[in-house]
Amino acid sequence: MINRRGLLGLVAAAAVSAIVATSALPAYAKSPLALTGYDPVTYFSGKTPKRGRAEFTAQYRGLTYQFTSARNRDTFSANPASYAPQFDGYCAYGVSRGYKVGVDPLAYKVVAGKLYVNYSKPVQRTWSRDIPGYIAKANRNWPGLN
Repeated sequence: MINRRGLLGLVAAAAVSAIVATSALPAYAKSPLALTGYDPVTYFSGKTPKRGRAEFTAQYRGLTYQFTSARNRDTFSANPASYAPQFDGYCAYGVSRGYKVGVDPLAYKVVAGKLYVNYSKPVQRTWSRDIPGYIAKANRNWPGLN
């Protein structure tokens, strides 16, 4: 018999798998901008992340990031690995399951100074049930998904 936690995990995994398989991703998942245009520095402020502006951009690992100000852009550029989301901004739960899927930039969590984003808030709730375990699985899977 599957317990409630296991069942919820299976349902979330099946939902994300179905979305990936059908390419029925929401518009925000197809954005050409990293974090769909949200300023990565603002995720570390303790407040709600803010959308960046087209006049303040920087490149990192082949992705374009937007920022709310020149100051945030320069902060990021001085140490991008400290601010860029893990797994190039793909869903941390999806990567833990072995695939890349886009994200809702407001379904996020900063863990041990690193930014993780998820496909949606429901998927994030599943991911939050075992953050260390899912991060470990994602770290193992990520090199094969690049």
